[in-house]
Amino acid sequence: MTATPSVQPAIVTTSTRLQPKLSLVGQKGVHYEIFVRSFADSNGDGIGDINGVTNNLDYLQELGVSAIWLMPLSPSPSQHKYDVTDYYGIDAEYGTLDDFKRLIVDAHQRGIAVIIDLVLHHTSIHHPWFQESSKGPDNPYWNYYKWLQPDEIKRRNLANRDITADSGERNPWHSVRGSNLVEKYYGMFWSGMPDLNFDHPPVREEFFKIARYWLNDVGVDGFRLDAARHLYRESEEPKNHEFWQEFGRVVEAAKPGAYTVGEVWTRPERIAPYFRGLKANFNFDLQLMIAEIVQKEDDTEDLIEFLVYVHATFGNVNPHFIDALLLSNHDQNRIGSLLKGNISRLKVAANLLLTLPGLPYLYYGEEIGMLGMKPDENIREPFLWDVRAHDRQRTFWRRGRYSTSQTVRPLAAQQTDPDSLFNHYKQLIQYRNSHPVLNDNLSRLVQAGIRQKGIVAFIRHSDNGQRVLVMHNLTKKPIDVVFSPDETWCRCIVFETISGASFTDDRVTVPGYGCVVVE
Repeated sequence: MTATPSVQPAIVTTSTRLQPKLSLVGQKGVHYEIFVRSFADSNGDGIGDINGVTNNLDYLQELGVSAIWLMPLSPSPSQHKYDVTDYYGIDAEYGTLDDFKRLIVDAHQRGIAVIIDLVLHHTSIHHPWFQESSKGPDNPYWNYYKWLQPDEIKRRNLANRDITADSGERNPWHSVRGSNLVEKYYGMFWSGMPDLNFDHPPVREEFFKIARYWLNDVGVDGFRLDAARHLYRESEEPKNHEFWQEFGRVVEAAKPGAYTVGEVWTRPERIAPYFRGLKANFNFDLQLMIAEIVQKEDDTEDLIEFLVYVHATFGNVNPHFIDALLLSNHDQNRIGSLLKGNISRLKVAANLLLTLPGLPYLYYGEEIGMLGMKPDENIREPFLWDVRAHDRQRTFWRRGRYSTSQTVRPLAAQQTDPDSLFNHYKQLIQYRNSHPVLNDNLSRLVQAGIRQKGIVAFIRHSDNGQRVLVMHNLTKKPIDVVFSPDETWCRCIVFETISGASFTDDRVTVPGYGCVVVE
């Protein structure tokens, strides 16, 4: 191999970046999760809303995302809105259905797809279905939910316990408050969210109808499926797989190319069957692993070896699986806090997220280093657009405890700083969008022959034969990475996140906390 000079990445402007085709949602690009309540307030009531998202589509386009995933929008008595009372509506706190349709049109004009959270597993106790069901066994909606009969309640000794069972674990069987009904209903998460009965054909048909409505009548591009593995109990998991296969066929028939991603957190062997019906599933194990190795500055977890095994497991079921990657989300402690606000390490985490094979998800505010540790309200704090005195979009339904103008530099300050975390994300996403292999979310992982402490190295390979070698330095000091005989095809550096990388004969020098892409 001959020495080749390092190539600085070309900055791709918003107007010239590759726009994703909406018919290929998930196959290319980067997705961005938004908790609407905390993102941007358009009317000054302190609560984020749909128009706040619409007003910031140019920002999302500047960042380079190809799709937004909106957490639940439907009417609900809670701030998180995962307990739905009307699957066909928009919560008045967030706006109107016309507002949402306008968001979709404006997003599509910018090449941004719109994905919504669809909560099939349970409803609110205030949903009309449950209100009818709880009137008794003779009601037509009785079988929409899971009810425990009096003899079974007695056998299980659950007559007067709705909170804990003898084991000290939470009891998921609940009495209907203010009712003489002797039966108890099943609510896995809490009493305000009764589980639906997917053995009852009308329930399935209701959700097929709901999916068609949002895809065809409203115009969304797909769904994130909440609690996808819990429609049935663990002992009945094959029923879960069967339902999601049917759901996938319904979605594809309603809108060919529509995207689905499942929340399925379990072992890879048990995740794999969900790819028969869902196009993507989140890789929560990888999320934990990335945070661990970045914090330690060493790949003690053998990340690539693990990921090769995971992808082989998924590929045995569906060769076209999409691995949905993330650093944190609305249920997980923010990566900013896990890495203690260390910007260098946060950049390394971003490097891994945006170069590993699969579909990367950013959780709103991740790109500016927002902080947050559970409980949930603390990981869903208001987005920081500017310092408070100038921030007319900042929501104030709750004050930030972790993410404030004092602990996190607001977006406005980061946009003008070329070395900021925001501009790191922006540069990396835009390069990814321009690269035929990195932007191919169906490209596959090949282990590199490189084994050096502090380095994560791997090859990504597309079906058309194109490939790249990606190297990450987890440490603060430069590392000379020596190629193995398998990497003789490498000729030059095509991208670096930090200047100073060099290619000489059989090795590449990777700057501290840097990422280098070689072809």
